[in-house]
Amino acid sequence: MTRVLLTGGSGFIAAHVLDILLEHGHSVVTTVRSQEKADKIKEAHSKYGKDKLDFVLVEDIAKEGAFDEAVKSNPPFEAVIHTASPFHFKVTDVQKELLDPAIIGTTGILKSIKKSAPTVKRVVITSSFAAVLDPFKGNNPGYEYSEKDWNGISHEQAIQNPVNGYRASKTFAEKAAWDFVEQQSPNFSVAALCPPLVLGPIVHYLNSLDALNTSNQRVRDIMQGKAKEQIPETGTFLWVDVRDLALAHVKAMEVDGAANKRFFITAGYFSNKEIATIIKKNFPEYADKCPSDSTPGGDYPKDGIYKYNNKQTREVLGIKFTSLEQSIVDTVKSLKAVGA
Repeated sequence: MTRVLLTGGSGFIAAHVLDILLEHGHSVVTTVRSQEKADKIKEAHSKYGKDKLDFVLVEDIAKEGAFDEAVKSNPPFEAVIHTASPFHFKVTDVQKELLDPAIIGTTGILKSIKKSAPTVKRVVITSSFAAVLDPFKGNNPGYEYSEKDWNGISHEQAIQNPVNGYRASKTFAEKAAWDFVEQQSPNFSVAALCPPLVLGPIVHYLNSLDALNTSNQRVRDIMQGKAKEQIPETGTFLWVDVRDLALAHVKAMEVDGAANKRFFITAGYFSNKEIATIIKKNFPEYADKCPSDSTPGGDYPKDGIYKYNNKQTREVLGIKFTSLEQSIVDTVKSLKAVGA
């Protein structure tokens, strides 16, 4: 059993990480932004006492010293899984709403651990394929992305628009974490996880269709008939199921060989067209809202697409990936449960 601090416990990914941590017998304290969120999580995990599941309020992760108190625990923490970071494009100030929370949140928690939690031996950070992909090379047919690749985006490019801002926030935050390890030589090792688009079932007690995570909005939109005339472009053609990603977070904490490594966590390719086909095949009640076989859009690019290398994730963390069909079926079922 490991004593773990999990940040952002009500988030789409973190809610699944929490489930797996508890299943694996670990003792968890999770940060939340409000008491209401803590109450909902507690209610859903009522069989666990305070010794197995507890909460600490951190209202603004971008504040200096935001995690100073959160990292203190009795018994003391041995690991931290840091998932808290904004992912949405509804911003007016890229620096303040995307870059600062991601970068200050990541460096802030590392500083707090070094200062006040000397027993912590491993910190797992949720980064992103956005920190790996070079967005200025387009679909880059034939090129194989792996953990060795970095997004070369500049600060000047980052503040041009929210999409660039999001990609830069993940890139700069992860780079700041590795710089911290190199310059500060802390007692802990770091593992960074770089997933592309994350699909999969939502945790019902935390979500409504309005508050849906960005990546699952495309599934909801197809179910609701918004792709009937034209399927939106897919964007990122790589994906992973949230449950596989959650397990990867826990394994990156548990496995010795994960120390100071990046992991490119992807199950492979998908397209919006494939998602629509899966929904139509498995849920006849949505067939009339789904696009037809001849509806334009949402397919793979004609000139090809980049390759991917997920060998390190499979070999070091032992992750076996969920199929796209299974993931979409489970996602639709979970969305139906909250009123889709």
